[in-house]
Amino acid sequence: MKKLIILSALFFLQVYSYAQVNIPFGKNHRIIYDLQKGTYTVMLNGRIAFENVFAVAQEIDSRTPVKRGYAIKKSGSATVYTINSGPLQQQFYTYPGRDYCVISISLAGGSCNYLSPLNTGYIATAGRVLNVPFDNDMWFRYDAPLFGKADFTGCEVTAIYNEKSGIVVGSLKQDVWKTGIQVRNNTLKVICGFTDSLRTHDRKEHGRVQAVEGYCSSAPVFIGYDKDWRKAMETYAMTNRSFQPAYVSKWKGATPICWNSWGVMQTKVDFAKAKGVVDFFHDSCTGYRTADKTLYIDLDSYWDNMTPDQLKMFAAYCREKGFKPGIYWAPFVDWGKYDRPVEGSNYRYKETWTTQQGNYADTDGGRAMDPTHPATRQRIVHFMHMFREWGYEMVKIDFLSHGAIEGDHFYDPAVTTGMQAFRKGMEWIDSVAGDKMLLYAAISPNLATSRYVHMRRIACDAFNSIENTEYTLNSTAYGWWQCLLYNYLDADHVVFKDASLNANKARLASALVTGSVVAGDDYSADGPWKAVALQLLQDQHLMAITRNGRSFRPVDGNKVFMKDGYIAIFNYDKQEQEYRVPILKGGTATELFSKKAISVGDTLTVKVEGETAVIYKVN
Repeated sequence: MKKLIILSALFFLQVYSYAQVNIPFGKNHRIIYDLQKGTYTVMLNGRIAFENVFAVAQEIDSRTPVKRGYAIKKSGSATVYTINSGPLQQQFYTYPGRDYCVISISLAGGSCNYLSPLNTGYIATAGRVLNVPFDNDMWFRYDAPLFGKADFTGCEVTAIYNEKSGIVVGSLKQDVWKTGIQVRNNTLKVICGFTDSLRTHDRKEHGRVQAVEGYCSSAPVFIGYDKDWRKAMETYAMTNRSFQPAYVSKWKGATPICWNSWGVMQTKVDFAKAKGVVDFFHDSCTGYRTADKTLYIDLDSYWDNMTPDQLKMFAAYCREKGFKPGIYWAPFVDWGKYDRPVEGSNYRYKETWTTQQGNYADTDGGRAMDPTHPATRQRIVHFMHMFREWGYEMVKIDFLSHGAIEGDHFYDPAVTTGMQAFRKGMEWIDSVAGDKMLLYAAISPNLATSRYVHMRRIACDAFNSIENTEYTLNSTAYGWWQCLLYNYLDADHVVFKDASLNANKARLASALVTGSVVAGDDYSADGPWKAVALQLLQDQHLMAITRNGRSFRPVDGNKVFMKDGYIAIFNYDKQEQEYRVPILKGGTATELFSKKAISVGDTLTVKVEGETAVIYKVN
């Protein structure tokens, strides 16, 4: 028996039988919701992907016996199906012509800190599953174990894939919740309210999210499909960007190309050395430039080895030579960890320190500062205005994950979670920076940072060894899709130093594959790195790869990548290896380091020396 009830603009269908709700989307996908059981099946490309899927909100389980109803309405371009199960609502959003849907859940009442929109039954697949870190700190690596052997909780997004299909599940907003993706015992669970002492650097549970208009709601969760899992990941990234448009000022320049002092100088940066680097690039390495004929010269940590007058003179010297000066800062970290006045304010540092379970939140040697505290905000104004007054046009902002840590409390009473605090802090930085600064993020949350900066490094500190190249490309191979979230990604400072020419080719190639180049050697001093820079950094055939700023797609793990007719191949082994790479069409393939050309058919077959890389351009 069916009974029709009109509620506001919704038509609610109350069901008392074994009814199902059919929710079609995309070309051949649908969700089939069983209104008696409170579970659903996800059909992708006509086949069952997930079944016996249920939701949990705090202690409320969607499978609890209850009379259920559903409603269908239009919201913009979306069709929204709402399943009403007592205090728990489940929403399913579909979009015309889109091979994905978006789900969320809401719990009536007060605050909550655990919402799980998706818990699957047993998943039978021979595919792999992607494990994504929360940020690029502590040398975390991406991973893709076989699904049947996987036991991890990754962050924000995952993909289940093989050679024939790819399913992506991930959060579409990171401004309130930290979302975990747990894969265990052949099941998948999405957790809004995930914290972990290593992954998210939290030593307390997730903060409680306050109800809005009577409901506490999860992050929206994307479920998408493509025969090519890489396309599914790229669709996820573009959808994420549409749900969270950029807050930072629009970037109008060319792909940034930089030099950064942390590569080799590190703590020993000084005025004379920094000027020497400018002279090298101005007088000798004249081909290492952006498409709009400039170069960012970035002073990293320990720029305060120089006096304010020297810092002003250095910025002026850069501009005189046609370069753009950059500087470094960590806005949410107190390195001193002792009580003293906060710069630009009438507060003291102790008042700003974030606590977890009554203990100060120390990680990576720095103490987290509450992004919502007036002193933290006034300190941001103080330093950002100072940098601009000195003439700096780029700021590398670091250790941003400290601003996303859960706290026992925050100064702003409306803020109850780490991600809410992070949003407040980053929006403040953007508002103070205005539209004249290149904002470049170093250590930072992988997804949540994308709204607030122009450029971000894909992985943590990497230097000149082939092992560093392999580590960097682990992040690019599994995280290349982030180039659709950020304007630009880079592979951190490219250091040549005393490595072999083959290793240096691989290190530069890792940057070209990731998207942009940040050089890092001490070019104020003589050494073999200068000759390598003159040979490689001025090669216009190589540097042209950076012009559109997009990352290469992975073809074979972190060994083979492709973009726009370019094919990059990396051999991390000591021995020569042969590679066979299928290509769309044959022609002439020119290797850009050696300038040797070969004829190819539908497969590029090449031998690559040990511990190096090659890049082919197929014409």
